[in-house]
Amino acid sequence: MDYINANCVLPDDLIVAIQQHIDGQYLYIPRKAESKKKWGELTNNKHFLNERNTAIFEEYQAGVSVQELASKYYLSPKSVYKILTAKKYDK
Repeated sequence: MDYINANCVLPDDLIVAIQQHIDGQYLYIPRKAESKKKWGELTNNKHFLNERNTAIFEEYQAGVSVQELASKYYLSPKSVYKILTAKKYDK
């Protein structure tokens, strides 16, 4: 999140009105609902995790143990079980 000086982007009368409520403090202005991005929308993380989780599920179905999967993918066994459960109901 970038810092922008209000004097550079807001009209003077609006700055005066805001100063009546907060003077010299930081103010967070949230995005409009229609401008919000879903998690992973800007990066490939969502796609990467889906591919990884699918691979974990397929390897488990092929006989690889939860402990081996946890070690291979640097996850806890509990996380592997959560992925397996989610993928089981995903199909």
